[in-house]
Amino acid sequence: MHRAIDLSRRGLGATSPNPVVGCVVLDAAGRTVGEGWHKRAGGPHAEVHALAEAGDDARGGTAVVTLEPCDHTGRTGPCAQALLRAGVARVVYAVADPNPVASGGGATLTAAGVEVSGGLLADAAADVNTAWLTSVRLGRPLVHWKYAATLDGRIAAADGTSRWITSAEARADVHRLRAESDAVLVGSGTAATDDPHLAVRGVPGAVQPLRVVVDTEARAVRPGARVLDAAAPTLVAVAPDADATALDPHTEILRLPRARDGRGLDPAALLAALHARDVRSVLLEGGATLAGAFVAAGLLDRVTGYLAPALLGAGPQALSDAGITTIARALRLTVTDTARLGPDLRVTAAVTRTEQSAAPAAPVTTTEAPPATATARRTEER
Repeated sequence: MHRAIDLSRRGLGATSPNPVVGCVVLDAAGRTVGEGWHKRAGGPHAEVHALAEAGDDARGGTAVVTLEPCDHTGRTGPCAQALLRAGVARVVYAVADPNPVASGGGATLTAAGVEVSGGLLADAAADVNTAWLTSVRLGRPLVHWKYAATLDGRIAAADGTSRWITSAEARADVHRLRAESDAVLVGSGTAATDDPHLAVRGVPGAVQPLRVVVDTEARAVRPGARVLDAAAPTLVAVAPDADATALDPHTEILRLPRARDGRGLDPAALLAALHARDVRSVLLEGGATLAGAFVAAGLLDRVTGYLAPALLGAGPQALSDAGITTIARALRLTVTDTARLGPDLRVTAAVTRTEQSAAPAAPVTTTEAPPATATARRTEER
């Protein structure tokens, strides 16, 4: 199962709106004879790849898979039936499929006489597949906030300089996070100040994420901005009443309602619009105001902080007003990973489910976009 989980990671950023899944097939003697993972939406599932590699050696053997085999026919057939045709005698899965459209594979296999058990290393498998699971359970994409700061929490100096707070190793790791995400999100302040590119570099075979800029008043993204190049698709979210005539005419525009407090756009509406485009994971890269809005709305799932061993003492902080006024209301996180990257420290932490709202995101208005620039996202659920 550890191997199957490792295999599942290879699909991160490439399978949405489907889950990432890994599978290992053992023969009757317990030897590995086949491996596979779900490589792209609409393509063969992990079990199919592993069974193809195993061939006749799968008969009488065991299939170890990170997600309960599906019992659903979409662009591909049900994996439960593929396992039955292959003649496997036992199936062990980590996470039960919570999607009512595709679940039931375990019961189908049991009814056919296959020995089935679930729950093995479920937490580890769920952590890799957390974006898809969040989508199924909460009806919105997973939101992963990334920031880089000094040890005293400053993301820039008092004079506004910010390049480079962290090392080349840490910056390269950010491209890994982008490659594992369906969309990368920044606010108007970051877009105007940094002119970020937001595309993935240095990750072979990466599927470029959708670049999203929250530009409420349509003033930050100007023709010639790096985020408008052809490296990846781009979406600019603006308010319903914003004058967008200054935007590049080829820019895809999404009009969203303003937040109730009048500051920026409604985060839930933005997530709903992205979810409708098959986005299952959002990497929130900046800035502090936008991150604060997501925290205040209860729409944050994971945080990765890159901490440089430096002190500034002044300058903008990583997180602005998040509606938290007392220590009793602090958003408590669970650290899931720490790592040294060059001189820097990477800390990853998760928000517990009890901290999150399970309410579906609000409906949104439609896009204002040339058809040729619409994002080509996949439409099949597992």
